[in-house]
Amino acid sequence: MSDRPHSYGPSQPEALAGRHVVVTRPQAQAEPFCKRLEQAGAQVTRFPVIEIRGPEDPGPLQAVLEHLSEFDIAVFVSANAVQRVVPEVLTRGPWPGVLRIAAIGASTARALEVLGLPPDIVPESRFDSEALLESDALQRVAGLRVVIFRGDGGREHLATTLRSRGAEVVYAQAYRRTLPEIDREPLCAALQAGNVDAITVTSSESLQNLGTMVGSEAREALLRTTLVVGARRVADKANELGFRANVVTAEDPTDAAMFRAVLAQFGR
Repeated sequence: MSDRPHSYGPSQPEALAGRHVVVTRPQAQAEPFCKRLEQAGAQVTRFPVIEIRGPEDPGPLQAVLEHLSEFDIAVFVSANAVQRVVPEVLTRGPWPGVLRIAAIGASTARALEVLGLPPDIVPESRFDSEALLESDALQRVAGLRVVIFRGDGGREHLATTLRSRGAEVVYAQAYRRTLPEIDREPLCAALQAGNVDAITVTSSESLQNLGTMVGSEAREALLRTTLVVGARRVADKANELGFRANVVTAEDPTDAAMFRAVLAQFGR
């Protein structure tokens, strides 16, 4: 894998001085991005809009893990899925040698590498289901058994396409996403005062949660605030929800791409 997602570009310690950026990533994932923004001079508000918890019923996931060696390909749709599944598997023994691993994007691939399992299948660019499905290794999957480790809900495109190609696909819910309990008043006050330059959002679900958590009192101010999003479909959702300010779309939802998008919009 290329180390491109790790690169933030030239050091510009004051490039974002005077800018206030809100980061909505889950708390456990947000710090590297927040610190990079702060190193560039930004004031950063950490406002996680998703909390990651284990599945309410862990039974189905445990059943899949007990028979993991019977699958041909394991697909991880997020770093959260990796962190919830791989350590559990490795407590039972080594990773099944015949089981190939697919990662939907760079951050997911890095999470696997940290745990000693570099993935066999990773998109070259565009970190989404469509890009993963373009991989040569997923073109001829007839008769193969595929397990997709993901959170609760999510898009069906990956499984639907693999099934249309003849694969047997099983979902395994590795975690669930909930609304965090967080004091929203400081953010609402900053929005209403016009003191937020940009809010970074990496998924449509995060954007919807953000609107729910801000509530009606600051909704109009939120809709007038610049968004930096991690995918075209998130930008489309922002337009659907009535955002009237600029919506900046990063190349992908990685920290590096999101930082480049913020810097391009506001950097000195």
